[in-house]
Amino acid sequence: MRFKLFSLLVLFLLVCASPVFAQGTGSGVTAGELRFVGAAVGMAIASGLCGLGQGKAVSSAAEAVARNPSARAGIQTLLVLGLAFIESLAIFTLLIIFVK
Repeated sequence: MRFKLFSLLVLFLLVCASPVFAQGTGSGVTAGELRFVGAAVGMAIASGLCGLGQGKAVSSAAEAVARNPSARAGIQTLLVLGLAFIESLAIFTLLIIFVK
């Protein structure tokens, strides 16, 4: 059963990929076009990971305040500072993409 499923998956991928080989010789992708695609993928990865990091930071801060409410001011200060550093990573990635 597993072999049949794997065989059907491979067959489906080969059928879907076959139009790629029908491309003419003069309409290839240039290096400039690939640079923009790479920049978009890089920004997507950076933004996604920054979002995960911010979610983890806020979650940990909320848990820390729930455990010790009297330390809220210090936790909030460090949370805002950490979120600013995390967000700056995405901004620096965006800056690098536009500079290229």
